[in-house]
Amino acid sequence: MTEAITISRETFDHKNEERSIYKTKEGLSEEIVREISRQKQEPEWMLKKRLQGLELFKKAKIPTWGPSLKKLDLNNIIYFNRPDSIKNAQDWEALPQDIRKTFERLGIPEAEKTKLSGVGAQYESDVVYHTIKKELEEKGVIFSDMDVAVKEHPELIKKYFMTTCVPINDHKFIMLHAAVWSGGTFIYVPKGVHVPLPLQAYFRMNARKGGQFEHTLIIIDEGASVQYIEGCSAPQYDVNSLHAGCVEIFVHKNARCRYSSVENWSKNTYNLNTKRAIVDEQGVMEWIGGNMGSGVTMLYPSTVLKGDYSRADHLSIAFAGPGQNQDTGAKIIHIGKKTASTVTAKSISRGDGITTYRGLLKINKSAVGAKSNVACDALLFDKESVTNTYPYIDIKQKNVDIGHEATVGKISDQQIFYLMSRGLSEQQAVQMIVSGFIEPIMKALPLEYAVELNKLIELEMEGSVG
Repeated sequence: MTEAITISRETFDHKNEERSIYKTKEGLSEEIVREISRQKQEPEWMLKKRLQGLELFKKAKIPTWGPSLKKLDLNNIIYFNRPDSIKNAQDWEALPQDIRKTFERLGIPEAEKTKLSGVGAQYESDVVYHTIKKELEEKGVIFSDMDVAVKEHPELIKKYFMTTCVPINDHKFIMLHAAVWSGGTFIYVPKGVHVPLPLQAYFRMNARKGGQFEHTLIIIDEGASVQYIEGCSAPQYDVNSLHAGCVEIFVHKNARCRYSSVENWSKNTYNLNTKRAIVDEQGVMEWIGGNMGSGVTMLYPSTVLKGDYSRADHLSIAFAGPGQNQDTGAKIIHIGKKTASTVTAKSISRGDGITTYRGLLKINKSAVGAKSNVACDALLFDKESVTNTYPYIDIKQKNVDIGHEATVGKISDQQIFYLMSRGLSEQQAVQMIVSGFIEPIMKALPLEYAVELNKLIELEMEGSVG
């Protein structure tokens, strides 16, 4: 019999004393946006884009089609907070002891030694640590903080940043992001270069009433490939925090990108993240995600299959315990001929937790021979649990092969009884059933993230039986 893995929530809920070299007051104004840009010494075109985002944000309404955002007071958020730490250190020892220990608790320095090609670590609004293996640098791979990329690679940034993939007028929280974004990751992989080990970034919010708005921009040139991992966490507070990051990915001809993330924000955090990829001819985009922790999540990774024979695979798990509303899904737009996509979305609800799959599958008239299959599986713990499925399918082309299925199941007494008759405790029996349910996601995640996600789900399930 395998011993159940346990984890202390202290790993994630541990908080440091706040020490900032600069922190804005609560709320948002043109003065604050200009100050963010000034502190970053940005070019005029970026300031102009920020101010445009601010004006659009002021006019746009809060979305009402998903989970309620009525308790999110945008005037009570601190939008820019620079920690008292060196920026972009290349040695963990150069960081303040408390910040370094936070990332050590999360296992980032240890993973860097054996499993990663490069690491970025963001704390509040600044990237405090960043490295990449020398042999990748020599091949022309760029892996840097977005703030640095704006200065060192202006032509690339100006061409790709919030233009065609996620334009700044996309929705209210992208407008906000455009105005106050800070930190994040920039990756460029040149033609024909394959990055053998994953690149990773970890984003940590520590402060009360905090807002984090990192921007991730990934460009994979022709015939190249990369795996990128993002981890996120924050300690629990009695007031709301906001995460409204943005991920833009460009997969060029015959290129491949795998993006994996485990988002484990605290239950006082509104996670309103936007992720999107554009895929050219014969390109492949893979999304693998675990969503839990936050009180409210609205997250729908999107893929535009622009080129012929391009492909997208979306694989995700969402967990909602008492007081949580996880509204997640996928959006796929087929434009090119012979494009293909799959969506496997799993969710677990416990207590009065709510999980929702909200998806869009759009087949344009040009997408002759497109294939897509969507499968949504939900697991309910009890009669208080809630799960919803809102698929939207828009097909403009007759010559396609489309499948959609959704299943909802409860953990049955018969299953538990059978496993207990084989010597397991009730808690272990439930854990085994859940582990089997989420196995496809665990297999696809990098090992350390699969272990972390499994431990986190087990932690959330403690006390759910008996």
